[in-house]
Amino acid sequence: MKNKRRFAMVSVAVIVVALLLEAGILKYVNDANAYRVSKVLLDRVVTVLDKNDQSEEELIESLKDDYIVRAKAVSYIVDAKPQVENDVEELQKIAKLMSVDEIHLFDETGRITSGSVPKYFGYSFDSGTQMSYFKPMLTDKSLTMCQDVTPNTSEGKAMMYAITWNEAGTMMVQVGLKPQRLLDELKQNEVSTVVSDMPVYNGMEIYVADADTGLIKGATACDKIGKTFNNLGIPTDIKESDKPTVRQVSVNGTGCRCVIRRDDKYIVAVTIERSFYMTNSVVAMLLVGIYLVLASCCMMYLFSKIMKEKYEKERLLYTSNTDELTGCLNRHAYETDINKLALKKEWIYISLDLNSLKHVNDTYGHAAGDEMICAAVACMMSSFGEFGRVYRIGGDEFAVIITQKPDELDAMKNEFDSSVAGWRGKLVDSMSISYGCVSSLEEDWEHVYDIAKEADRRMYASKSRYYSDSGIDRRK
Repeated sequence: MKNKRRFAMVSVAVIVVALLLEAGILKYVNDANAYRVSKVLLDRVVTVLDKNDQSEEELIESLKDDYIVRAKAVSYIVDAKPQVENDVEELQKIAKLMSVDEIHLFDETGRITSGSVPKYFGYSFDSGTQMSYFKPMLTDKSLTMCQDVTPNTSEGKAMMYAITWNEAGTMMVQVGLKPQRLLDELKQNEVSTVVSDMPVYNGMEIYVADADTGLIKGATACDKIGKTFNNLGIPTDIKESDKPTVRQVSVNGTGCRCVIRRDDKYIVAVTIERSFYMTNSVVAMLLVGIYLVLASCCMMYLFSKIMKEKYEKERLLYTSNTDELTGCLNRHAYETDINKLALKKEWIYISLDLNSLKHVNDTYGHAAGDEMICAAVACMMSSFGEFGRVYRIGGDEFAVIITQKPDELDAMKNEFDSSVAGWRGKLVDSMSISYGCVSSLEEDWEHVYDIAKEADRRMYASKSRYYSDSGIDRRK
């Protein structure tokens, strides 16, 4: 029971530590993913704003950069939410949010395994000239590629495709767009129009403000246009830099993680509500908690079963090696132990036998005889138990094998003699035990049983002297 309670307490402690560790890991991963997604969106906003004033020819060339940014953005989103990898409907939603016509996910061999257009599944870089353009991606995972306007392999329609490896290098993410569609978007010079069309998930917002006044000129939340960053709680004391700054802010009372970047014209901010990834974290922790509880229950069950089997095994071993009446070792244990003894090492064999047990049984009954047998074992255990093992090998026949401090045998014998002589029972008032001692180093013995026989001989000699001196009829 104590082991079970201790195991349960350890299990609870492990679960708590595991959940705390998971919470820390999830926070780190979510913060990192949120930063990457925010940075991609922020970079895209800055890129779009910078490109709005360029000529049409420059805009066409900039399509490639923009497409690659979109491909990376999709890659980050898929990495952040791996459950959408094989979900066509969700990938179609992402395509819509990212303002791309197609999303294709390639495996490491260059074959389309998933995407927003199922009819393209199975196509590979070997499927045609248009797709073979991307074969260098297979040998260099640092590449990002964007193709000029080219008729696609499947239907021959004019498309531009951009492709990039995901962060783990386990798949390639490709986006495809009809070039005229994006050109029309890029030609819109109004900041409010540009920003309002930016794709974001619920809980994410993009704001663009004038660098000098902090007045919001464009936002994905149109009702915020015309207000200032100070009104929303977004800081404006950001130094001009290409590197984004991360701040924890409260926008209209809602806690957000804010990634901000400033240049000479604009301050661009991307906010993500903390609840954006809190739900997934709670679900993940709940699932892990349930798993750990179930695992602990299973382990506790197995632990209990193992302990029960161990207890049963020990109990059976104890029963098979223990004399039922006296609690000392029995004949079975004696035979096992004596055959393990080495003749070259020093140990003492003592053969013992109760005197007049038959007389006690006949006169006072077997209960008195059992009392005397138990008393004899108690005296042996008291005097010899610390240095060796005590065995009952017959009705009133005993053996003691001393393996520790055999040089103190005389002190042990004196204590044993005093203990026997001073014993008084409820049914019997005295007890006498004859014994014979033999050392394993007395001579060169051929077998351990030769030592036992010699000890028996000396014990019987002692018994004969007892009956001769006491005048008691041995047969009684």
